[in-house]
Amino acid sequence: MHRIWLSFDPRRVMVALTGFLAVLALLIHFILLSSNRFSWIENGTLPAAQAPVGASSPMAAAEMAPLPAGR
Repeated sequence: MHRIWLSFDPRRVMVALTGFLAVLALLIHFILLSSNRFSWIENGTLPAAQAPVGASSPMAAAEMAPLPAGR
């Protein structure tokens, strides 16, 4: 494995990897912004009927509640 790094400069590889991941993250965010369902800028706050499933339901709150001390 170390012979692979002898042919590549680790600093350039890390800079290229960081740049690639930053471009990928921006691409994913812009794809989400262009969709109707996941655009958080155009939609603003959603009414309760359009909110994602489990976002504010009592069942979701019960699932996230801490367990009693006896369990």
